[in-house]
Amino acid sequence: MNKPKAVVVIPAYNEEKSIGRVLEEIPKDWIQQVIVVDNGSSDSTSAVARSNGAKVVFEPSRGYGNACLTGIAHLPELTEVVVFMDGDYSDYPAEVRNLLSNLWSKEADLVIGSRVLGLREKGSLTFPQRAGNWLSTRLIKWLYGHAYTDLGPFRAIKTEALSRLKMQDRNFGWTVEMQVKALQHQLKIIEVPVSYRKRIGKSKISHTLSGTFKAGVKILWTIARLYGQGTKTG
Repeated sequence: MNKPKAVVVIPAYNEEKSIGRVLEEIPKDWIQQVIVVDNGSSDSTSAVARSNGAKVVFEPSRGYGNACLTGIAHLPELTEVVVFMDGDYSDYPAEVRNLLSNLWSKEADLVIGSRVLGLREKGSLTFPQRAGNWLSTRLIKWLYGHAYTDLGPFRAIKTEALSRLKMQDRNFGWTVEMQVKALQHQLKIIEVPVSYRKRIGKSKISHTLSGTFKAGVKILWTIARLYGQGTKTG
C-alpha cells in the first residue's frame, strides 16, 4: 500500500509535560510532518515540541478550533491527509497507523478514532464526557440517520474533503462540526477503535463543571445550527 502524505496537527495549551511523549511515539515512517499549534501556552510547550522535531506555529486566540484552523493554514503543499490528535498523551500516537491504513485501504474520506469502541483506561472518560457523547451521537443519528459512537478528537481526513467542509468553529464545536458537515457533504466515513488513557495534567474542559457545561451546550447548539442550515452538497 502506498502511504499517503500525511501531516499531524496537534493543538496544544500548556502541555510541556506530555507533548514530548506524544511526539516521540508518532510513527515517523507514516508522517510527513508534525505541526504543533501553541495556543497561548505560558509554559515550555513550544520549546519541548521543537526539540522533538515538530514544526511549531502560534495561535494566541484561545480555542481548540482556532488552533486547528491555524494548523491547517500551515500545511505543506501536496499534503494528502491531515491527522488531528491531542497533545495531552491521552491518545496512543502509534495508532495513527491504524487510522491511515483504514483511510487508504477502505477508500474513506474521514476516519474517526472511536474511544467507545476501543480499550479505555478506567477513569479516562469522565461521566459528563460519556453522557455528552451519548446525547450528541444520538441526536446526530436522529437527525441524519448515521450512527456515530464518538466525537473523539483523534481522526484522519483527506485534505480534499477537509477543504470542502469549510470548517469555521473556533472552540468546543470543532469535532462535531466536522462530523455533521461530513454527513451533509456525503463523505465516506468510518470509525475504528482506538485506545484511550488518562491524560497527563488537568483537562481544560472536563476538569471543571463550567467548562463541561459550556462544551456540552456548544456541541448541541452546533448540531442544531448545522441541521437548521440544511445544506447538502456533493
